[in-house]
Amino acid sequence: MLNAASRRVGLRSDGAEVIRLGENALYRLPNGVVARIARTGQDAAAAKEINVATWLEDNGVAAVRPRRDVEQPVVALGHAVTFWHELPPHQQGTTADVAAVLRDFHSLPAPKFDLPELSPFVRLADRINEARALSPDDRAWMRQRLSELEGAYADLPKGMPRRAIHGDAWRGNVALTADGPVLHDFERCAFGPPEWDLVSTAVGYVTTQMIDAEKWRAYCKTYGYDVTDWDGFEVLRNIRELRMTTMAAQVASTNPTVQPQLAHRLACLRGEHGTRPWPGWHPVP
Repeated sequence: MLNAASRRVGLRSDGAEVIRLGENALYRLPNGVVARIARTGQDAAAAKEINVATWLEDNGVAAVRPRRDVEQPVVALGHAVTFWHELPPHQQGTTADVAAVLRDFHSLPAPKFDLPELSPFVRLADRINEARALSPDDRAWMRQRLSELEGAYADLPKGMPRRAIHGDAWRGNVALTADGPVLHDFERCAFGPPEWDLVSTAVGYVTTQMIDAEKWRAYCKTYGYDVTDWDGFEVLRNIRELRMTTMAAQVASTNPTVQPQLAHRLACLRGEHGTRPWPGWHPVP
């Protein structure tokens, strides 16, 4: 499929090197081109990523750049393929870098293309229902928790004006180059509350203590706002925590070594470890 898609737009794919194989597959092609192969059924999401990246480039926001000399995405063998300029040497950005690119992203005028509404509960019900690592009691509890949070989100307090948001704003989606931080991965971009992007980092400070107080203060100073002061913070925090726990449940179903981490996260959510913060939330493989 990579060869077929590349030929269709006149790009070379000989000697393609794997960069990452995950939900999306990334390949390094000759002449500084990166090809991204989406999961089946993700044609609209791939087109959205191209639209968002083009919009960001046109507005001077540091973001990964799509190849604008080819018509894309290209659908080959049921997969949407997009082509990008390869980033220069880089490392993962800091929490302050995330705040800097979000500040620029959130300051932009509305794009002239449509974005889907933010769906903070996407795939959660499926994860809960399909996770073999969950006991019947834990599964029932998580279903109830999901229902409660869906109701709370529907009554979310007023905050900053709704706008285009990244949707998955964490350090792993910011590359730090010699010229500064660069935002990437626009699969979850949507229209919604910008606080959703900020809460992703706030949970690392308030809930898990993966971020210390100094880094959190730097994050808030760089962005210019502390989302934990907002009346709706707890709702979005709780949704993020549930998302993190369902991800652990999904991974633990095929990787038993993650089972203790899943048990810890569930115990925290169920109030068995007292009030936040809850140290011990470790990344799942």
